[in-house]
Amino acid sequence: MSEENSSQNSNTGTAENAENSSEIQKLQDLAEKYKNDFLYLRAEFENYKRNAIKERSDLTKYGGERFIRDLLEVVDNFERALQVNVNADNIATYKQGVEMTAQELKSLLAKHSVQEIPSEGAPFDPAVHEALSAEATDKVAAGHIARVFKKPYKLHDKVIRTGQVVVAKKPE
Repeated sequence: MSEENSSQNSNTGTAENAENSSEIQKLQDLAEKYKNDFLYLRAEFENYKRNAIKERSDLTKYGGERFIRDLLEVVDNFERALQVNVNADNIATYKQGVEMTAQELKSLLAKHSVQEIPSEGAPFDPAVHEALSAEATDKVAAGHIARVFKKPYKLHDKVIRTGQVVVAKKPE
């Protein structure tokens, strides 16, 4: 009987070895599949990063293209105005043309979300204004803006140019 048990154990051992070998092979195949999937995803991600960097670079390089195209229309109008031979007969028409071109420029800025920040008479705000000097006046309250040399502008909600102003102080 010991030979029988030994033979049975041997058969069982062989079956278990075959089963273990089969299970190991399945796990190795699965590991190989996961490895290939990982390598594929890694390569795909590297391509994505490369494309994102190129898109960001192109956006920085060409992002203002639409604005520039619109601005060139205004530049053309100013160039035509400079070609006009101004005399006493056409000065009023010339002035009206320049005013219309200036209004067109302001409309262009508004179209592209650039807005002037109203300042004259407003309280001084160091985030929006740069004080060039202070002047004694009773036309506006102390600490408010008496005169504006350069208007402040914002793009959406961000101040893109601070205004250069004169701040009012109490007359002595």
